[in-house]
Amino acid sequence: MADHDLVLERTLDAPRDLVWRAWTDPEQVRKWWAPRPYQTPEVDMDLRPGGRFYTRMTGPDGFDNEGEGCFLEVVEGEKVVWTSALRGGYRPVEAIEDCGGFPFTAIVTFEDAGDGKTRYRAVALHRNSADADTHAKMGFHDGWGTCADQLGEVAKGLGATA
Repeated sequence: MADHDLVLERTLDAPRDLVWRAWTDPEQVRKWWAPRPYQTPEVDMDLRPGGRFYTRMTGPDGFDNEGEGCFLEVVEGEKVVWTSALRGGYRPVEAIEDCGGFPFTAIVTFEDAGDGKTRYRAVALHRNSADADTHAKMGFHDGWGTCADQLGEVAKGLGATA
């Protein structure tokens, strides 16, 4: 792991198949992608290599941000890799501003942790330590951590309704 990778790990209190479903079903993603009270009113996922990954987050303070990327790898139930440096169809972004000022690639893995729990790991790969520092100062650990906890809640809720 490079010094410009940011890592988040959690053990979620839901089985892996439900965490996977909560991560890959756009209707479920809307429920956890943004740290509350922020919301994600729009999600578009073409869950395949080269597929588009789009989210729009809004907040009570007027925050309104679109994020778009491209899926690079999808291993059913185990792994999702996506990047902000590309758009759907592997098309490069026009300008660095088009990916929030710094491109990154996210590797998200899901592993059985026993007792109906899931080991969730998200690694954000950056091109240099300055970009990683920017992402960290933007609140990577708190924001992505809160969202991971919300993901666990949504996944657990899917089990309660099954």
